[in-house]
Amino acid sequence: MKQRIRVVGIIRDANGVLVFKKYRGRSEAPVFWELPTGKIAFGEQPEEAMVRTLSEYAGLTVSSIKIKDAITFLAPEGASQLSNLYIVYEVIVKAEGSSIKPEPRDRYSAYKFLKDYVGSGVKLDAATLSVLEIEDERVVAGAGAHKGDMREAVNSATVYVDGSSRGNPGAAGIGYYIVGEDGQLIKRGGEFIGFATSRVAEYYALKEGVEQAIELGFKSVRFVSDSLMVVNQMNGIFKVKNDDILVVHNEIKELLKKFDVAVFTHVPRLQNAAADKEANLAIDRVLKNRE
Repeated sequence: MKQRIRVVGIIRDANGVLVFKKYRGRSEAPVFWELPTGKIAFGEQPEEAMVRTLSEYAGLTVSSIKIKDAITFLAPEGASQLSNLYIVYEVIVKAEGSSIKPEPRDRYSAYKFLKDYVGSGVKLDAATLSVLEIEDERVVAGAGAHKGDMREAVNSATVYVDGSSRGNPGAAGIGYYIVGEDGQLIKRGGEFIGFATSRVAEYYALKEGVEQAIELGFKSVRFVSDSLMVVNQMNGIFKVKNDDILVVHNEIKELLKKFDVAVFTHVPRLQNAAADKEANLAIDRVLKNRE
């Protein structure tokens, strides 16, 4: 898997965090906003790249800069997943009077400050969302958000879930694989759910995983899925517009009220193989009996 390395700056003032609007490029391309982000040129130090990026693309002069974090995450690129390494800086820039006034150029066409990047309605790119969620330690569970310490959830039990449909729609099953904070298996299982699409199966798998976590008495839990759609919808990034999953989505949100902290994480399919195996075993058991 290829890895993309970038520097990214977090600049804040009383109005929120500074983001920039990318040039549209092709007329049919969607418009996204992002944190100021740049590549590292040959022979350049990451800090130098950050200072240069802000100068070249935003007309900003850095007063002080401090490395905040180095994070890795997966973000979609076309039909695949791209591994990202982002070096995150806290940046203070020179202001005009009492306010920061960037001068977008070349890459950017506009700027704004966001206090609530989830509820703002501004379409942020996937990488910027990942950085902000990690850096703000935001834990979101749909519209009824459960906020807490992300590190607490990451270091607690993990529930892997997966839904499978053969034919889409077709014979469908759900699976879960639960491990404790020590990485040891606690429980695994699967169930045949009849004739359904993969989208519906993914949601019923998550619901089963949530119910299993409640039954096991977890209060802090991380739910893992290879469905980017489900994870983004549970994290409040995408809205649920399909009637076939809206009901179960709302049922899950009600169940999540039983947790102190709930985190939803997306992983590639290979990292969710155990839950996928349980879902397919559930389908195989039923189809074999019908032969």
